[in-house]
Amino acid sequence: MNLTINEIARACGGTLVLQGEGADGDACVSSVAIDSRKAQAGGVFVAVPGERVDGHSFVGAVAEMGAALAVVQKSPGEVEREQGVPKDRWGSYLLVEDSLQALRDMAEAYRKKLAVKVVGITGSAGKTSTKELIAAVLSEKYRVLKTEGNLNNEIGVPLTLLGIRQEHQVAVVEMGISDFGEMHRLSKMARPDICVITNIGQSHLKDLKTRDGILRAKSEIFDFMARDGEICLNGEDDKLIGIKEINGHRPHFFGLGGDPSQEVLVEESESRGLWGSDATVLMKKSILKKDNRQDMRVRLHIPLPGPHMVLNAAAAVCVAALLGLTGEEIAAGMEKAAPVGGRDNPIRLSRNTLIDGCYNANPASMKAAVDLLALADTKKVAILGDMFNLGEDSAAYHGEVGAYAVEKGVDLVICVGEESRHMFAEARSRIGEGGTDAVYFPDRRALMEALGSRLEVLVPEGATVLVKASHGMEFIEVLDFLRRAAS
Repeated sequence: MNLTINEIARACGGTLVLQGEGADGDACVSSVAIDSRKAQAGGVFVAVPGERVDGHSFVGAVAEMGAALAVVQKSPGEVEREQGVPKDRWGSYLLVEDSLQALRDMAEAYRKKLAVKVVGITGSAGKTSTKELIAAVLSEKYRVLKTEGNLNNEIGVPLTLLGIRQEHQVAVVEMGISDFGEMHRLSKMARPDICVITNIGQSHLKDLKTRDGILRAKSEIFDFMARDGEICLNGEDDKLIGIKEINGHRPHFFGLGGDPSQEVLVEESESRGLWGSDATVLMKKSILKKDNRQDMRVRLHIPLPGPHMVLNAAAAVCVAALLGLTGEEIAAGMEKAAPVGGRDNPIRLSRNTLIDGCYNANPASMKAAVDLLALADTKKVAILGDMFNLGEDSAAYHGEVGAYAVEKGVDLVICVGEESRHMFAEARSRIGEGGTDAVYFPDRRALMEALGSRLEVLVPEGATVLVKASHGMEFIEVLDFLRRAAS
């Protein structure tokens, strides 16, 4: 890792204290971690005060493990008084006002030293799936680092950037926000060469208020884009299609052929049900390398299920075209994309097929997951929980999802949570004779009790079951129960 202790101190400010055998400010550090269990010899440990655990209590331990530097916002004496950790156990440390801000400063300084291309991805929904597709495709030509799991916030993004190594040629970085100013700070660290926005939906309306507010907040990704950077936007999104130029950069639009400005468009697609889609994608010569004198078509198998994944795949093709991949490389990489747990990926078991949507939910992703469930040729059950941070229109959005599930022919809609009572009411109001039914449980605990006593009624053998809610609903417990029952 090409970053020295002295460079970290200059980037972060504060007071650097070098102590212990072999302490050297010009030494390059090996890694950066905020979890003491992941700290490495020769690395940096950033001590973060948490609600349950204060990272400062582990500074002595990581020094004994061989960490080269601890970044702290509490002095050794303060930690000794508060937590009884002897200050003489500490090694070298950098005392700053805010250790999380120091983490961001460190990532920004490190990024400026790197020649790697950074692809920054944001949007209201589909960020993680699009990240996976882009990384899989680019890996056919380049050595790629991608955001792992859900590390897409002001802690995750700097950790991802600090994980870039000399061998990497491209970093695919997911960038998630919930309020104004956050994307500005993420962009300042990442300095993306290619900016991708998947869509402008209804997530985080509590703070961002309107879709125009969401657009404004997401557009902060352009604030520190590279001078010769490129922009890839969803040409089917009514908000994004209005972006004509950003600081002299003309966006490249991908889509389904709904607008002549689209340079990457899906000409045709065929669903393979829960197991993906096949599609033909056209890349116009305007987005291809100069030695390509004509349009290029590529036939793809997209292994991630759902019609919305076809559009995410088009985003991946857009990025790949800008980075010079051939049609053969794009097709081969797309085939290798793997689903991410909790992101509407199907799990085939002996008793049931489950669709895991436990990671998060908003109105757009809920409807997309219902679309996926509708592809099943079995009895269809949707276990849907509250969507958080929807602001004053939360009741209406939950009602829309209930109505949509009925419209799509879901056999049983199980609504769980305080806000999901609106989902239940709207679903019940639209149920005719036969067909869809709906039931309501006030919380996850009540649902679990019902599943324990009435599993065959609520989740019949052979049914396909969607389990989806915002992360805070902790529906992973529901999924794990059904997984055990269905295996």
